[in-house]
Amino acid sequence: MWRNTRSGWGLVSIALHWLSALAIVGLFALGWWMTDLGYYDEWYNLAPWWHRSVGVLLLVATLLRVIWRLMLPAPVARGPRLERIAAHIGHIGLYVLMLVALVSGYLISTADGRGIDVFGWFQAPAFISDLPNQATLAGTIHWYSALALIILAGGHTLAALKHHLVDRNDVLLRMIDPTRSRRG
Repeated sequence: MWRNTRSGWGLVSIALHWLSALAIVGLFALGWWMTDLGYYDEWYNLAPWWHRSVGVLLLVATLLRVIWRLMLPAPVARGPRLERIAAHIGHIGLYVLMLVALVSGYLISTADGRGIDVFGWFQAPAFISDLPNQATLAGTIHWYSALALIILAGGHTLAALKHHLVDRNDVLLRMIDPTRSRRG
């Protein structure tokens, strides 16, 4: 039940998928909202702290998710060939955009050489800092990759709903219930 099989997603993959989805939507909304905060707003320092902390945790989860995904099989894709190819390209795009958005966010936050305090639990060290225009360039990349990620994630959601509501297949249900494929 924990591991993926050729017929269904395991609990680890399902949990990482939904936690990532929640974090991505939350980070995007928080990031958009906090850009309008004024210096004297009580959330001026707190919102970026939350954003960075969740971002670092999501980066760690994404790296673990990629490793988990490379170690275990994915369920066999079904449906028309063109749809399977589009889904494969879309999933690669989601992973690439997640990593680009997360790494660029890290580079914004560590441009001054200081690490990132993650909820007071630990400090993510500043491995790369003081590059020319690091914060500015990383900020531009972060914004556009996050925007592209949220758009692609919206398309991913629409595709899942299409599979469920129009095609009436179990693609969405396999990402909700890890026991579904084991019941036969």
